[in-house]
Amino acid sequence: MRRIIKIKYRSLVLIIEIGIFLLLLFIAYNSISMPSKKTTFYLDDNTISTLLKTLEEHGFITYSIDRYVLKFMTTPKKGWYTINSNRQGRLEFFKSLHHKKAKTMYIHIYAGETAEELTQRLANDMKLDANKLLKSYKSKSLYGEADIFSGKYQLAREADSNTSIEFLFMQSKKVLKHFIDDNYHNKKPDFADIKVLLTVASIIQKESNSIEEMPLISSVIYNRLAKKMKLQMDGTLNYGKFAHTIVTPERIKTDNSAYNTYKHKGIPPVPLCTVSIEALNAAYHPATTPYFFFMLKKDGSHQFAQTYEEHLKNIQIFKSSNKDTKRSENNSTSSE
Repeated sequence: MRRIIKIKYRSLVLIIEIGIFLLLLFIAYNSISMPSKKTTFYLDDNTISTLLKTLEEHGFITYSIDRYVLKFMTTPKKGWYTINSNRQGRLEFFKSLHHKKAKTMYIHIYAGETAEELTQRLANDMKLDANKLLKSYKSKSLYGEADIFSGKYQLAREADSNTSIEFLFMQSKKVLKHFIDDNYHNKKPDFADIKVLLTVASIIQKESNSIEEMPLISSVIYNRLAKKMKLQMDGTLNYGKFAHTIVTPERIKTDNSAYNTYKHKGIPPVPLCTVSIEALNAAYHPATTPYFFFMLKKDGSHQFAQTYEEHLKNIQIFKSSNKDTKRSENNSTSSE
């Protein structure tokens, strides 16, 4: 009997000791407080790995034990979060994240914008430093331009320059990955393939915003490249600081850069601007046409031609139509 009591007593003592040890461990863990820091970040999913990685990227020190503790907690959902500057115990910090949802706003990235234009407008919308935004863009850029796709994005109002650009790049990489997964089934494209595709897409984007016309313009580009012809497209000269300037005969004559496809064969060295997914699709799926030429019409659409003679004829008809319109307007003014 004494032996049974002794065994039970030892078991009780052991349980109490384990309980005390766990309590001390809990107190010790919770005493490793998170630093007094205010930051805004985006969680791309609600996994423990993403949460800890994101916190580390924003200056919070994490430990291996955090991963085990978080298994017994509900991790925050995907979205934007803002942490205030109060110092907290470790457990309280992780538990409170659910209530730290950040206020957000929608911003638009427009097709045809350069990185400088994009960051300048983003700076105005979010009250951020345009230089910091552009610096962050350039530090992350793979292609020079076209790293961010056009579209509507939800950003935290308090996100800083680096976090905002990081988010836009991350979302655009997802769009690109989805495009690659949908179109490249056997062999995945390398960096050079994607860069060429984005460059062609940017030329298409500069030439037209019409989703219906994009595959036709794409066909002209590839038809001319296949015949070793110069592209001779004004859109390629709308690069950098010349993004929205009118291309004059003087510009064509004096611009000696690799962007001048009137002087140089092939495509420009890098993309010209932000592109839409529609332009990228057109670059990968050009229409099958016999066209080698196109010209802008009065209504903003384009007229396509197979031969240079046909193209010249279209230009003459266009000029004659303009003369008739001006003559009619002058006669109408005189009669008044």
